[in-house]
Amino acid sequence: MKYKGVILVLGIIVILFVFASAYIVDETEQVVVTQFGKVVGTTKKDAGLYFKIPFIQNATFFPKNLLAWDGDPGQIPTLGKTYIWVDTFARWKIVDPVKFFQTVNNTTSALGRLDDIIGPAVRNFVTSYKLIETVRKSNRGLDTFETGLEDTKQEKKAFAVKTGREKITEGILKQARPKLEQFGIELVDVKIKRINYVEQVRQSVYGRMVAERKQIAEKYRSEGQGESRKILGEKERDLKQITSEAYEVAQKIKGEADAKATKIFADAYGRDPEFYSFINTLEIYTESLDKDSSLILSTDSELFKYLKSYSGKP
Repeated sequence: MKYKGVILVLGIIVILFVFASAYIVDETEQVVVTQFGKVVGTTKKDAGLYFKIPFIQNATFFPKNLLAWDGDPGQIPTLGKTYIWVDTFARWKIVDPVKFFQTVNNTTSALGRLDDIIGPAVRNFVTSYKLIETVRKSNRGLDTFETGLEDTKQEKKAFAVKTGREKITEGILKQARPKLEQFGIELVDVKIKRINYVEQVRQSVYGRMVAERKQIAEKYRSEGQGESRKILGEKERDLKQITSEAYEVAQKIKGEADAKATKIFADAYGRDPEFYSFINTLEIYTESLDKDSSLILSTDSELFKYLKSYSGKP
């Protein structure tokens, strides 16, 4: 029984020894083994199962993948003394875990070093260029010009981009990267996430933008009114032309109809002139005489001849 107890205790000790000495490295990790605070062996960068001396050696894990640095937005003056808020971010990774362990030891301290190095680099480059260089990367026409405002030579010169935002960020990267190599850190990329005016400048910029948009709107409005008047004038002209042509056609048709009617009447009355004279005389009787009319005529009156004929007198 005593031997069984001893074997059991030894087995437990062996198991604890194995657990204390074994460690697993993930695909996204790298491990530095230290003994009494000093680095021993090589850095474990490949994923797998590894062993160390328990209770004497310690395994310190560091990330192997890309890490993020997000800088605090800061108020920075440009070359033209325009104050802006600049918000930057960067991507970095640990390429020398031993040097990283010996200098900054952990990612929290590393982020502090990134603040101390990248922040001044950003300020140095932003203050060295005009605002347009930080905002834009090419000389593509501005939106105000695209909407119809003419871009004069002075405006082109004022908004000309010689360096551009991409080259500025490349300069920040080149300036900051060598300073981080001593910590075993590789700075992969630096970008400007956001640029904004400070409150004092922002209101004047908004006012200028509103005035500019009003100018563009007024330009479109005047062009629209001019086009409207042009369309209305063309409509009135076409309407008068149509009316004139229609009147001409109507008068022509009316004249032809009157000519045909006159011809028909002439042909009809020409067949019996005496009957035509008689009908006309009767119409005159009807229009000029009624029951209350009194008529005094000479016996030789031409109008009276049909009355005499009707009465049977010569």
